[in-house]
Amino acid sequence: MSDMEERNETAVSVLILLGFSSLGEKLKIFLFLILLLTYLITVTGNVVIIFIVCVDRRLHSPMYFFIANLSFLEIWFTSVTSPRLMLNFLSVNQTISFYGCMAQSYFYFVLGGTELFLIVVMSFDRYVAICHPLQYATIMKQRLSFQLVLGSWVGSFTVTNLRMLLISKLRFCGPNVINHFFCDNAPLFQLSCTDTSRVQRMDAILISTLLLTSLCLTMLSYMSIFFSILQIPTATSRQKAFGTCGSHLTALTIAYGSCIVLYARPSGNSSLDVNKGVALLNTIVYPFLNPFIYSLRNKTVKLALRGTFSRSTVMLFPNLHHASG
Repeated sequence: MSDMEERNETAVSVLILLGFSSLGEKLKIFLFLILLLTYLITVTGNVVIIFIVCVDRRLHSPMYFFIANLSFLEIWFTSVTSPRLMLNFLSVNQTISFYGCMAQSYFYFVLGGTELFLIVVMSFDRYVAICHPLQYATIMKQRLSFQLVLGSWVGSFTVTNLRMLLISKLRFCGPNVINHFFCDNAPLFQLSCTDTSRVQRMDAILISTLLLTSLCLTMLSYMSIFFSILQIPTATSRQKAFGTCGSHLTALTIAYGSCIVLYARPSGNSSLDVNKGVALLNTIVYPFLNPFIYSLRNKTVKLALRGTFSRSTVMLFPNLHHASG
């Protein structure tokens, strides 16, 4: 048999995403509504943050520049998986093309990797602001901020392209059923009809290195921040600073905890059913919480929102404004 004939015989063109197909129809509809509401709030909240950062001069600083980039990432990161998951709750046809599956996997890891790099950048920004406030303006210049964000994207594209180069060497010949709600790496490896041990090992090294390195750098920044906060003389200021850091660490625990469970432990110890539940935290819950944790609880952002809302009200209802005056 020729190589061309073998490829034609064994190639998989359509894949089936099982997702949560074992659930009852009423529960699927209920979950669809919950996911739809969560998705709309996530997208709306992050769009509002991006808009506010762009239009309000008080937010033209490195911290809010990074937050706006994080919001941009979250919109696309959750959009890679959420619409397909919602569609599968309502549709009998749960198929996805092979190339569509590869594209979903690619963008999931590109956006997720960029987010990990950006979290490191944001923790460094907070470290400089709190531990070296007098040098902040000198260190965190606009050019450096742009370079750090660009470096986050380039670093993630580099790692993800290396992963996809490894995966492209595999042959997928069936079965064509993925026990997941998106094209994650573990169920994809199970579909390959070639030996995946070497590719899985290299893939685990790449992801674990990115994940654990970013975690260590982030924790190093927050440890420095923690010790710096302890030096603050007033208890009220310390409590406020700890509250802000505590909410950030809660978000980081969800992000890194879910990623470690999914990608930084031996594959033999992981169950795909468990992974699906953990992946929901990573792809749905974490993007949903980010606007509230990083931005909407911020006093400056709240003031900017009120100001923008007031100006918009005056523009839309000028007669109402004059009447109240």
